[in-house]
Parts: sequence; structure tokens; C-alpha cells
Amino acid sequence: WAEGFYLPGVAPHDWHEGEKVELKVNKLDSVKTQLPYDFYSLPFCRPDKVVEAAENLGEILSGDMIESSAYELYMKKPEKCKLLCKLTYTPEEMKALEEKIKEYYVVHWIVDNIPAATVFLVEEIDDNGVSTGVSDTIYEKGFPLGFVENDKAYLNNHVKLILSYHEDQQSFTGSRIVGFKVEAYSVEYKGDLNCPADPVAAPSQCMAEGCNNQVTFTYDVEWQPSSIKWASRWDLYLKMTNSEIHWFSIVNSIMMVLFLTGVVAMILMRTLRKDLEKYNNLDDEEVDETGWKNIHGDVFRTPVNPGLFAVLVGAGVQVFSMCVLTMLFACLGFLSPANRGGLMTAFLLLFVFMGMLAGYFATRVYTMFKLKEWKRNTLHTALFFPGVVFTIFFILNLFVWGEKSSGAVPFGTLIALLVLWFGISVPLVYLGSYFAAKKDPIEHPLRVNQIPKCLPADMPWYGNKYLCILAGGTLPFGAVFIEIFFIMSSVWQHQFYYVFGILTIVFFILVLTASEMSVVLCYFQLCLEDYDWWWRSYLGSGSAAVYLFLYSFVYFFTQLEIIKFVSGLLFFGYMFLVSFTFFVLCGSIGYFSCFFFVRKIYSSIKID
Repeated sequence: WAEGFYLPGVAPHDWHEGEKVELKVNKLDSVKTQLPYDFYSLPFCRPDKVVEAAENLGEILSGDMIESSAYELYMKKPEKCKLLCKLTYTPEEMKALEEKIKEYYVVHWIVDNIPAATVFLVEEIDDNGVSTGVSDTIYEKGFPLGFVENDKAYLNNHVKLILSYHEDQQSFTGSRIVGFKVEAYSVEYKGDLNCPADPVAAPSQCMAEGCNNQVTFTYDVEWQPSSIKWASRWDLYLKMTNSEIHWFSIVNSIMMVLFLTGVVAMILMRTLRKDLEKYNNLDDEEVDETGWKNIHGDVFRTPVNPGLFAVLVGAGVQVFSMCVLTMLFACLGFLSPANRGGLMTAFLLLFVFMGMLAGYFATRVYTMFKLKEWKRNTLHTALFFPGVVFTIFFILNLFVWGEKSSGAVPFGTLIALLVLWFGISVPLVYLGSYFAAKKDPIEHPLRVNQIPKCLPADMPWYGNKYLCILAGGTLPFGAVFIEIFFIMSSVWQHQFYYVFGILTIVFFILVLTASEMSVVLCYFQLCLEDYDWWWRSYLGSGSAAVYLFLYSFVYFFTQLEIIKFVSGLLFFGYMFLVSFTFFVLCGSIGYFSCFFFVRKIYSSIKID
């Protein structure tokens, strides 16, 4: 057996019998539109005063809108068909509800910081398509706003709130809420409140022209004792499905890494070792300089656009360090889903603070090329990658504003993001750059010839630079694309994703695969006497982002049912940003791997 601990940043609340339990409403969202809306943007029962909860930066960027509700819940006090309110809808209000129901919107509520969930029983099917008789319980966030039958929309106006609580008189007094399930029904009430014994069999409340426009909202409350402890109450929501696929992906990727490791080891231990022994044999009167040794005077020649190259390397280091620290905090439990918006906030803040590393490494690369205008290049480093991301994000946000969605980031939050960028990130980039500029530039192990050697004109087909660049990203993307599928499903299909342990392993495999693939291609390139390896090492590993963006098209047309132009634009806009981030991440990994490899092999040969 084992003991664990819980680090969500939220302390448990001990409820006493009869104490009022607050039910808060959150956003409405849909996988078909990807546009969240405020709960009260539709005509629902309101409390006397709607109180908005304080939200962190991550919650705002996620489109959350947490507010008070008119529901009255009291600890361990059941209710049966309690009247919430009666509303008379105008034709416009009924049309708005009908539209949202047909777009499959889902309602999100919160009690004691845990989200409302709909429970499904999924039967396991064997290889022959026959049920095994074993069912699995699946929790999905929220509950449907309504349902569509024969092209007619029906509103869920009656809900059964099932709350689970845990008691342990030896550890604490009172009760702790450990579960919140919702069963939603559509019931048409006519005249006085006459609750049906079976809501499923009762006539449903339709939302269309000619339907009853006087809608009554009711709810049941049921309290159930549970053996689940408070620290484990999120386990049902975060239950990992398809675990076999995760582990199959990891095993498959590890086999790929072992293969590449064997290739790299063969290059280093056999081919290079024989080459170096032959080349450094001082007893030989003549040394036949062929292959990678023949370009020792050009291999460290400054590439084209060295400033842009340094900027991209700095951006890659910034993203890499942000990812490593975020996964570290997530594995330690500091980014629990109980801390709503914590993951998004952590990403932003860590990216801002890692600006120091971006400035440091960008300037180290820039000064290595014997260039002097490091201050101007530091400005480019501070503005280029964040500027591209912010510009595209702002344009997409304008479209979301046009849809009047709660997912639109308010103007004040945009100002806060700009303050983080120019007030914290930019100064940190300059600080890191200052420390790098004070250090002596990196010296290459070999001197660069004044006259550049001509590149081979009769390059074989497998030496084509465009082919090599595209080949460089195949295995890195192949090593992680299954996990990318689950991450995309959590984002675009509103599922929970909390397997950060597996994600950390996959990220480590990505680093190894990108590094080794880059080294192998770099060695083959040098053997063809092509010394223009700087950009190719970056673009080769970075081309995994091309496959990621192409895969987003496959995912869009096979897994999603987007019905609005703006929603599709949001999908491809944000996937482009993700792919661009993936490009600088993988590109920097490939560059540093090749850089240390090239320095290692050329520092081992003797040149008079």
C-alpha cells in the first residue's frame, strides 16, 4: 500500500448538516462551435443579485464566467421537485435557446470547487463486436442544455442534483463533498406544478414555434454517503481511459529511440573512430581528406541570417524551459484541476520569466558569429516570437468578440498581457543578454578559411536539403503524435487531461528522438561535404511542426464536427500557434544536438 498527498492549493471545507451549500454557474460551451458563452446570456432563472467570482488569468483566457445562482442547497437536506422559477419566453428567446440546443451546448456548474458531471456507463466490446458484460463508468464535464429529436429542440428544465459526501469522525467533524452529478430532464409543466413520478416518461418541453412558451424550472437534490476521501474526489473525473494506447505509444517510441541510439552509436564508435585514427596517424605521409574532414575549414562558417537564427534559438530555449518547469510542477501536483486555470497561468508566467534564458542563449549564439550589434538582436529576441503569437491571438480574439462569446479576452486582460510582456519579459530578456554579452564569445575548435569552399554540385538525391529537412521531422513527430491526439481531444473536445507523468516520458522521448535524428542527418550531410549545417539542423527537427499542422487537418475532418466558420478559423489559428511553438522547440533541440556533435568530432582532428 502507499500513501499520497494532495497539493491543489485548495483546503477542504467541512460542512455541517443544514449549512447552505452554494451552487455556482459557469460557462456554456459546445464542441461544435468552440465558442463559450456566459450562463446568463440565455434566459435562465436568476438570483436577486448575480455575483461574479474572482478569476485568475488562466480562467479568463479559458472563457470561464463563474457566477452565483438561484439554486438553494443545504447540507444533507434532500429536495424533491422544488420550484426554481417560472419564465415566459418571447419568440426571440425561444429561438436563442433552440439554436444553442441544436449546437449541442453543455452547461457547467460548480459545487465546492468540483464541476458538475454527467455519468455514462460504457460497455466493453470484444474483438468480435460482442459485449463482454463488463461496463465502465465514464464522467464527462457538464450536462446537456437539451436534446434534439426529429429536428425539434427540447430544453432540459428539470435537473436532479446528486451530491456525494464523506464523513470520518476520527479525522474531522462534519461532512466533505466528494462528488457532484447531474441528471437532466425535459418536462413540460402545464398549469400548476405537477411533478411527474418519472421525468423520462413525461412530455418534454420543446423550444420551437408553436410550443408552450411558459417554462417552469425545477430541481431535485439527493445526498449520498460515499467512501471516497476528499483528497481522491478528482480521481473519478481524471480516470485515464485508453491507458493501453498510452503505454503502447511509449513502448513504440522507446523502440524508435533505441534504433536511433544504435545508429548514432555506430557512427560515433565505428565510423568516426576509424576516420579519426586514420586522419590523426602522423606516420602516414599523405592523408586523404575526403568526406566530413575535407570541410574542416568551412564547417564553422557563419550561416546566412545569423541574427534571425540566434533569435529562433533563444525562443526555442524559452519554450523548452517553460515546458520542463510546467511538467515538473504538474507532476508534483501543484497544477491540480482543483486549481482552475492554474495550468494556463503557469504556462504564461513561466514563459515570461524564462525570457532571461532566451536573451542569454540568443546573445551567446549571436556573439559566437563575431557579430557586434547584440543589443538590437536582443530587442528582436524579446519581440519576435511573443509578437507573432500575440498578433495572431489578438486577431482571433476579434472574431470571438464579434460572436459575443465569453471566450473573448476582455480589453483589461489584454493590457495585463502586454504589461507582462513589456514590463517583465522584455527586461528579463535584456538582463539575460547582458550577462551573455559580458562573457567571452564561444570559440570554435577550428579556424574558418577566408575563402569559402564551393558546395558540391553533383549532390545525390538523398542529399537534397529540402528532402533532408522534411525527413528530419518524421520520427520526432511519429514518437509523440499519439499523445498529441489525446492532448488535442482534451482541448477541442473538452475532456480532462491529467496524465502528466506519461506526458513527461513522451517529452523526454521527443528530446532524444529529435536530437539523435538531427545528429544522424547532420553526419550524412557533412560526409557529402556540405558544411551549411546550421539552418538545416534547426529546420530539420523543426519540420516536425509541419507534420503537426498537417495532422490538425486530419483531426479536424475526422474527429470534429465544427459548424461555424469562426469556429474553424479559431481551430486552425490556434493550431498554427501550437505548431509554431513546436517548431522553435524541436528546432532548438536539433540545433544544440548538432552543435555539440560537430564541435566534438572536429575538435578530435589535428590540423597544422
